[in-house]
Amino acid sequence: CYGGTAWEKQAKTLEKGTDIVVGTPGRLIDYYRKGILKLHRIEVFVLDEADRMFDMGFIRDIQFVFSRIPKKGKRQALLFSATLSQSVLMLAYRYMVDPVEVSIEPEKLVVEEIDQVLYHVASHEKLELLLGLIDIEKPHRALIFINTKRDGEELTWKLNQNGHQAVYISGDISQKKRQRIIEALKKGEIDFLVATDVASRGIHCDDVSHIFNWDIPIDPEDYVHRIGRTARAGATGKATPLDGKPVEHP
Repeated sequence: CYGGTAWEKQAKTLEKGTDIVVGTPGRLIDYYRKGILKLHRIEVFVLDEADRMFDMGFIRDIQFVFSRIPKKGKRQALLFSATLSQSVLMLAYRYMVDPVEVSIEPEKLVVEEIDQVLYHVASHEKLELLLGLIDIEKPHRALIFINTKRDGEELTWKLNQNGHQAVYISGDISQKKRQRIIEALKKGEIDFLVATDVASRGIHCDDVSHIFNWDIPIDPEDYVHRIGRTARAGATGKATPLDGKPVEHP
């Protein structure tokens, strides 16, 4: 259950009965308030990406859900989080009974099948470099990550002006439109998808050959997540950060 899609269709599915419900906080609460989702019958509550819930401002919704499901000791709760911030730990100890912390450290942050190449260029040279790499390497399907909405819209326009089929996607775009864009990418109707980190977590396409980081993210974990969009399902891929620096004048 998630927003931006057919409300009635999801509601009818819930009303028919289901064993497992997966959803976003806002849509789940909406169904609860309409009397469609019975939270008092929940036996297991799983909160995925708990740290991101804080970052994206969903903590009040999460607390609302916790307050409506059975009390501590009468249900099981599991929290999954890439980082264990103080906020996540406080949430765990508030709503869980003697929680056990399980940490998993991957042997390698990035799979070996991803070939990473870093280019140091001046900011005004980044577009020329990107276009050159596209002409030389001829990506089968590529994602280009940017840090700001303004840069994303501008870069998408420039790519299209240079003859490359590119589409921009961000958190401001409706869920339905995002789904259409992702489906077009999977079908090969789009060659290049320019995206912000907000949108990147909803992009799952097994056939991406190249990841271009137009901007290098501030958080190293975001970089790992970005390049993880390629070399999926045993395939190989290439990740190219374009480290643009302003020109320094004496």
